[in-house]
Amino acid sequence: MSNKHESEKLFAKYVVNGNHAESDYFPLIKEFVRLREDSGDAYWQTEIDRAYELVLDEICNNRSKPTEPIKFGTSGWRGQLGKDVFAGSVACVTEAIVDMYEATQEAKDLLPYLGVDSFADAKERGCVVGHDNRFAGGLLATVVAKVLSEAGFKVYFAGESTTGVLSAVVLEKRCAFSVNLTPSHNPLEYGGYKFNAADGGPAAAEITETITQLAREKMSAEYVFDATDIDKIDPLIFTAVEKIDSLAEWKNLVQKNRAVHGLDLKKIMESFAARPDVVVAIDSVHGASRLHMRELLPSEAGDRVITLRDKPDVTFGGIAPEPSSVNMQNVSAVLAARNEPLKLGAIIDPDGDRIRFTDGSNEISMNQFGAMAYHYLYVHKKKRGQVAKTVATSNMANRLAEAFGEDVFEPRVGFKEFKPVIGKALVFFEESDGISIIGHTPEKDAYIGLLLALDMVLSTGKKIGEYQHDIEEEYGAYYPDRDGIEVAVKGDALQKKLNALDQYTAGSYLKIGNEEKKIVNVITIDGRKMILEDGSWLMIRPSGTEPKVRFYVESRTQDGTADLVTTARQLLQQVGVL
Repeated sequence: MSNKHESEKLFAKYVVNGNHAESDYFPLIKEFVRLREDSGDAYWQTEIDRAYELVLDEICNNRSKPTEPIKFGTSGWRGQLGKDVFAGSVACVTEAIVDMYEATQEAKDLLPYLGVDSFADAKERGCVVGHDNRFAGGLLATVVAKVLSEAGFKVYFAGESTTGVLSAVVLEKRCAFSVNLTPSHNPLEYGGYKFNAADGGPAAAEITETITQLAREKMSAEYVFDATDIDKIDPLIFTAVEKIDSLAEWKNLVQKNRAVHGLDLKKIMESFAARPDVVVAIDSVHGASRLHMRELLPSEAGDRVITLRDKPDVTFGGIAPEPSSVNMQNVSAVLAARNEPLKLGAIIDPDGDRIRFTDGSNEISMNQFGAMAYHYLYVHKKKRGQVAKTVATSNMANRLAEAFGEDVFEPRVGFKEFKPVIGKALVFFEESDGISIIGHTPEKDAYIGLLLALDMVLSTGKKIGEYQHDIEEEYGAYYPDRDGIEVAVKGDALQKKLNALDQYTAGSYLKIGNEEKKIVNVITIDGRKMILEDGSWLMIRPSGTEPKVRFYVESRTQDGTADLVTTARQLLQQVGVL
């Protein structure tokens, strides 16, 4: 079968001419991406582009309601590009945000959560707007800039950037808020909208619930946005829209607060440039960090700075663009071929709020690295304070805090849950590879994690795997893992099935491998975390952003982790989720 014939057959399968609602473009695009990756034939890229032209038309001209109701979850709103996230729906959400600020003129109860004094104060302080590498990201960011500008807000336009960097702009420029058009690590068919208030961190539930309500009301009232030629408009033509170098603002924030967190950006980069024994490899998975890495890391290091998947590709080469063991293989392979004794590798997700590490031999997820960062700031930088970690993370950090005589703050999943300890906790991190530190933004930021890891290597003269080993030798080893499964049911129906796990209470037993192990404690602040008598645990919770159920486990022995994963899957099958 010729390429052209196969292409037309696929178009016929997924596309109904002249009818976006009945067409399903992303399965078509994924088929073409698979053919491109398998064959290496440039023909398939032209067909991908052809399919994306249809998506673009849908994004610009969709006048329907989103297929799924607009909802801000633990980290913003996400949905399928064209069907859920399109010019009209993005404009609707943005106008809902304007309405929220305007309503504070009469009802002031949201002002403490927004961090502004008034509607006028919010407009004067303005906002920063950016986007990741997603298809039509610039177009959707232009929609946001247009709506906000016309409403009287000053707009700093960052273009393609990362979530953590935009949060730094909020703090440096004293903005009222930021908007980043990104669905974070979700697959290629997703678009998204992240809103952070004046503290630079993920918005409180009181804010996200208000935006959700106002946006739904607007959409129900047959909201229409004129998107004529929006894909051809330069956002800088709008009143009070100013282009900004967002990474420069991030650097300013880090350097200004070096006495607080102990990380001197300038000295760290000078030290790296002068150390021929250190090599750094960064995989951006085609995301926004690819634009920053060569500017952030010193050019004087030459070929000791290696950037992977650093070309634009809205399809991410057909992979799920998240920090994971599978996606880390490129970095590990590159580092294995290098002769430098000190190797540091990392993979960063598209909007730069998640990062995972390797030293070429040992992969280190945030479960381990968050605890290592706490140890490093406490022991090597002589900082003092508690540690904050979500309930689904490793208990290694708990062990360190116990040894240091410090407190642990352990909330439900979601970075916004750390708000009570911002400025108190030295490190705050979550199970899905997000981290920040004292003196930085209250938003997870891959770049601050990278800076920490690099300083760790330079200061200790050890690979991060060796540093981890030293900590485990003193405090004991922990072996965490996590996974997620897609489910057909959601909402109340899913929760009803998961409620069947309530039978596993403290004092009951779970079969782990060939052993019956007693549950000694159950934590229910977010899903169900069952802690066993040997200190191992497993936790099950529905995802707040995807149609998935997630499970997390941790064993005190290396071999026991797989048994816990098996048990978690068996429990999900037992309650009828699988």
